[in-house]
Amino acid sequence: MALLLQGYTHHMFGITADAVTDARGPSGVVPGRVAHGGPVIADAAGAAHTARVKDRTIALTFDDGPDPVWTPRILDVLRRNHVHATFFVVGTQVVAHPELVRRIVAEGHQIGIHTFTHPDLARLAPWQRSLELRETQLALAGAARVTTALLRPPYSAKNDALDDADWSVLKQADAAGYVAVLSTQDAEDWQRPGVDRILANATPRGHAGQIVLMHDAGGDRSQTVAALSALIPRVKAHGFRFATVGAAVGMAGPVQRAGFGDHLQGMALIGLLRVGDWVVWLLGVLMCAAGVISVLRAAVVLIAARRHRRLRTGWWGRSWGPPVTEPVSVIVPAYNESAGIEAAVRSLLASDHPGEIIVVDDGSTDGTADLVESLHLPVRVIRQQNAGKPAALNTGLAAATYDLVVMVDGDTVFETDTVRTIVQPFADPRVGAVSGNAKVVNRGGLLGRWQHIEYVVGFNLDRRLFDLAECMPTVPGAVGAFRRRALLALGGVSDVTLAEDTDLTMALCRAGWRVVYEEGAVAWTEAPASLNALWRQRYRWCYGTLQAMWKHRGALVQRGAAGKLGRRGLIYLLLFQVLLPLLAPVVDIIALYGLLFLDPVRTIGLWLTFLLLQLLMGLYAFGLDGERPGPLWSLPLQQFVYRQLMYLVVIQSVFTAVSGSRLRWQRMERYGSLQAPAGAQTRSDDLPPQVPGSLPRPAPYEPLQQPASYEGHPPIPPHPESYETSQLYW
Repeated sequence: MALLLQGYTHHMFGITADAVTDARGPSGVVPGRVAHGGPVIADAAGAAHTARVKDRTIALTFDDGPDPVWTPRILDVLRRNHVHATFFVVGTQVVAHPELVRRIVAEGHQIGIHTFTHPDLARLAPWQRSLELRETQLALAGAARVTTALLRPPYSAKNDALDDADWSVLKQADAAGYVAVLSTQDAEDWQRPGVDRILANATPRGHAGQIVLMHDAGGDRSQTVAALSALIPRVKAHGFRFATVGAAVGMAGPVQRAGFGDHLQGMALIGLLRVGDWVVWLLGVLMCAAGVISVLRAAVVLIAARRHRRLRTGWWGRSWGPPVTEPVSVIVPAYNESAGIEAAVRSLLASDHPGEIIVVDDGSTDGTADLVESLHLPVRVIRQQNAGKPAALNTGLAAATYDLVVMVDGDTVFETDTVRTIVQPFADPRVGAVSGNAKVVNRGGLLGRWQHIEYVVGFNLDRRLFDLAECMPTVPGAVGAFRRRALLALGGVSDVTLAEDTDLTMALCRAGWRVVYEEGAVAWTEAPASLNALWRQRYRWCYGTLQAMWKHRGALVQRGAAGKLGRRGLIYLLLFQVLLPLLAPVVDIIALYGLLFLDPVRTIGLWLTFLLLQLLMGLYAFGLDGERPGPLWSLPLQQFVYRQLMYLVVIQSVFTAVSGSRLRWQRMERYGSLQAPAGAQTRSDDLPPQVPGSLPRPAPYEPLQQPASYEGHPPIPPHPESYETSQLYW
């Protein structure tokens, strides 16, 4: 409401030169006694009559103020010469400078209104005319606790310049209780023709009384001040006296004290408009901040992605070391994954790297474990009561045979070389975890395309930067590899946050391990197919990330690998995944405000600049990932739905975190869109329990030790209840 009112009052109209209006129309309905009568017009809606100024009397009138520079100077001239004048004020100027209105009244001058935003009233609808007059009166009541019956319509002149449209304005104003005040002499100071010319225009000819039109605002009025200083002594010397409009025509009390109710409403109006001014200023600052952060992020990410690619593909590229051929344990935590678990398992069996597959059924109610067992594939199935994903991962870790562990969600399928590719960085003994490259498999429809763009641009570009900066904050649950002994040293996977993958990755970094990104390890995952499901997923992700950031905030002051996570990774997340989304709605608000009240061409140009920046990032990211750029055509549409949804998710997550509310974990819907890669379906369901290259089934596993605590938090209980107990320790 404040923005709409501020936009209307500041940008719909404005103080412009008196000669900007078009030629006047027909004047057939204007009464002759008005067209040839005096400049003060009363009872326009009835038996209209006019009043002339008394002989040898001059009523000085000043339009368009008050102005903080020129009004005080004019008041000083009037005070030195003991002259009272009439000021026709503009409502927006009254709101901006109420102290000047109070000074005008206190020094004995008369107040009239000149509308709220200085429009041509003849061109407005009747309701807008009423609004202009009423809001100006309220502004006066709030600023100086007075009301006035005097009205000078903007762009008005002498009586003979009235046309039929002007007359309809005066009739409506009369019905509202106003007396119209025109002029008989125009100093034309708005043209700034020079002091001598203004003085000549304002000097009366003969003995007839005059209403002289001058201006105390609307531009540089230094010539007006100088001319006024010379005019008053000159006219007094010719026997003229100066008076207010009311006194000059014998009008009794046109200015009255405002009632208490009008005074309160006026103060509320002034307060609301000032809030609007402050909000617009603040939005401008935030808009600049959002623009700077967006450009900074784009530059940093693109430079980092280019360098990352050169390091990985050039002849000078980094070598991890000797090929890693040792077998791995693949852990698949599953809860009600019957729609996609078969495709996930078969894709893992098609891997060209040896190892074992462990499916941990976390109390599924849809027969997930039964389905896997019925396939008669060489897969270990462990059943447990429902305890949440961290507990399922810990069960898998305890059962794992090998030191290298790959974790994959039950809604994800691997390429045949994904496992082999993702474990190669472990040739470097400093590497404790590896993030793979997750891609969206269900890309149909706009929502699927938008998430595909987000995965390629938003996630993978950032991971290249994190890899270079050695501050990887997240190894995604869909495709990640770990050293088992590193996880056991931490006490396993913690359940105190809803983003167990982020929490675990940050813990590894703080323990001194390197976490890297391997873009060649591709996994295909199901993305939410409805806005409701997407909201729930991202809300959980964002809230969990905030939990993890808060939990590991101590990394900001640590040294070594932990310090890199804190001063690089956490600050990056705070700036670009929390602060920027919080600021981003400002871009949309400013865009709407600009389209309504500012220059729409410039506004659209600014919006297109933001869009072009994202498009360039998208093209580069798609090229790095070997993706066809076709889906990027939907990027402009993404700005109107998807982007706002993601911003609202961050805003709600931040409010939830600050309030300390509990967030229930909600499982994502599965759609059965996963398919195992070619070759996986050729395996027979009657294969023996062991496949060539696999090792014997391990002995019974030992229970995991309790995880170490961070920042004074207690270790997780041996049997966590569920994700629903997770809470942000704010």
